[in-house]
Amino acid sequence: MGRIMAIDYGVRRTGLAVSDPERIIASGLTTVETPRLMRFLDEYCRREEVDCFVVGEARQMDNTPSESAQYIEPFVAMLAARFPEKQIARIDERFTSKMAFQAMIDGGLHRKQRQNKALVDEISATIMLQDYMRYA
Repeated sequence: MGRIMAIDYGVRRTGLAVSDPERIIASGLTTVETPRLMRFLDEYCRREEVDCFVVGEARQMDNTPSESAQYIEPFVAMLAARFPEKQIARIDERFTSKMAFQAMIDGGLHRKQRQNKALVDEISATIMLQDYMRYA
């Protein structure tokens, strides 16, 4: 069984999280500058077996697509074309950034550390992956 990788896609940078091979634990992986994302995914998938990508679905409170959807949807299409053998699942990503920030506070990170947006993106991806693994 391969890993599951969660992708918190952003225009500038993208947070990534992965499961262990047994799909029990979700862990933050890294944050990648978005223009380098596909190269990173290619290299990672050559080293590790990934069966499924979980990509955040940007929605507003009324369940309509948010402004971010115009960037995420083309990425999902490109991901499907590049990795046709891998499953792509979508998950609601509303509130993941707020939950990530709260997790940083609860974890005792200082204000300066909480301003690290790359870390927020990685934690957001981890939260998405945990949710997916819990309910899938």
